Amino acid sequence: MTDPNEPARELWNRYYIVTMELLKFINAQDIDEFLELVAQRKKLGEMIAQLPANNYRQTPECEALFNKIRPLDMQIIYKAKSWLNKAKKNNMAVKSYDLVGKNPLGSMVNREL
Repeated sequence: MTDPNEPARELWNRYYIVTMELLKFINAQDIDEFLELVAQRKKLGEMIAQLPANNYRQTPECEALFNKIRPLDMQIIYKAKSWLNKAKKNNMAVKSYDLVGKNPLGSMVNREL
């Protein structure tokens, strides 16, 4: 006899593993891999949502898994926002040097005498 909760258990465990990997890649600032994992985790979430109704979410096992995922999610969100703010700040700094042709005083200063 098979356990009716097995598909949900497997998907939620995959979701947890991908969440741990997300944290690893955001810590390493490997944003390309991070974004790929975000897409994978989204697909897992969609697969979980399509599961038939069962009682797995009410089990102590699933609650323990949620309690592991929640703090990881909070760290990921904080680090992703921090990275995004840093990237925006760096982008603004780069754009501030792009004044040639926009400010006549800037082109006068940059010309050789």
